[in-house]
Amino acid sequence: MLRIYDTRTRKAETISPTSGVVRMYSCGPTVYRFAHVGNLRTYLLSDLLRRVLEARRTRVRTCQNITDVGHLVDDAETGEDKILLQARAEGRSTLDVARFYEDAFRRDCAALNVRPADVTPRATETIDLMIELIVKLMEKGHAYAVPDGSVFFAAETFPTYGEISGNRLDALKPGHRGEGVDPRKRFHADWALWKQSGRDFTWETPWGGTGFPGWHIECSAMSMRFLGEHIDLHTGGIDLRFPHHEDERAQSDAAAGHEVVRHWVHGEHLLFDGRKMAKSTGNVVLLQDVTDAGLDPLALRLAFLEQRYRQQVNLSWDILRAADRTLRRWRARVAEWAESPSAPMSAGHATRVLESFEDDLDTPAGLRVLRELERDPAVPPGAKFETFLHLDHLLGLDLSSEIGKAPALPPGAAELLGRRARAREARDWAAADRLRDELSRMGVKVADTPGGQTWAVGR
Repeated sequence: MLRIYDTRTRKAETISPTSGVVRMYSCGPTVYRFAHVGNLRTYLLSDLLRRVLEARRTRVRTCQNITDVGHLVDDAETGEDKILLQARAEGRSTLDVARFYEDAFRRDCAALNVRPADVTPRATETIDLMIELIVKLMEKGHAYAVPDGSVFFAAETFPTYGEISGNRLDALKPGHRGEGVDPRKRFHADWALWKQSGRDFTWETPWGGTGFPGWHIECSAMSMRFLGEHIDLHTGGIDLRFPHHEDERAQSDAAAGHEVVRHWVHGEHLLFDGRKMAKSTGNVVLLQDVTDAGLDPLALRLAFLEQRYRQQVNLSWDILRAADRTLRRWRARVAEWAESPSAPMSAGHATRVLESFEDDLDTPAGLRVLRELERDPAVPPGAKFETFLHLDHLLGLDLSSEIGKAPALPPGAAELLGRRARAREARDWAAADRLRDELSRMGVKVADTPGGQTWAVGR
């Protein structure tokens, strides 16, 4: 069974399905710019959880929102909407900008083999759900409207606020959100569910006036509508713990009358060359930058797998290039092993890899088992082939992509390659040289690398 660290309980919890299916909600992108590689690491988290659960034949239903309205600059309570600001900068309509960056996000996820969620609702297309939820919160006494048509959540009506981040209401200082205290609020830590506005891109409300939703209410409304009031997993980046996930939890639980999300899971920050990724520091790296550097986009996925999701990672171009070399070597090996006689999968290695992934996504441990399998002379090439392809359902690295691209090995060459690999493991260099010469006469050129031997036919 999958065990994963729960941010709210501060310990690893076993994930078991509710009513036969694990329901997982993932905070999606605000579509006003290209996602950088740090953002993409967070979206890989939910993909890995889904793959691990499905490896044990657990049904998973996933939902990931698209925020195309309501997310203000610097995540503040006041100010400009990020998408409106970008639309003005680019001289395009708000929806044009939102759809452009949404499409770019989907392409990046596809390039990383991050599978799309079962449901991907957009905020602009689910405003009715948010208004319905706000009305329910008002009726239950958890929210209040002010004369201008804005609506605030009454934070003091939710006494367990702060269980995710540790930021309790009695410790929050006025102005903690980065602006002065709004005089319309009954309590300084209340937050806006709906913002009255006369700008473009607004909707009418039953309590009067026009406006647009707050960022936090979007996730509460969409998660409960598409997954129900019992959600097993909720994922996101560590920066969303506060205020976004604290506010979301308060809204959802107050409306439902019980704990909606069983487990909150957060991925850590990504640094690049030792610095946080930001425009101001000039080190924002996009997936397009990775491919422009001649690297396979899945080298980025492999580089992420080399580290635990809860570990702050310092990525660099050297790390990406090393991951690219490993990826290409594994694909060449799989293509090489495909020419060998079929053999049963190495169940012991496969089980160890899966158990590593199930242990709070200890992906580095799983990769160490793979490297051990790659070098193990006791495992036939055909068994390595079956095992690597089976585990690629977890890894998502397209390890079979080189099969059939290279010329087939001549009859008997696969056996000689296996014998030569074992000779090198035994440090029998004379035998390894003799076998290389024999392979060369068959038209198979063999080269030795730090990762082991590689081969090519007719080159």
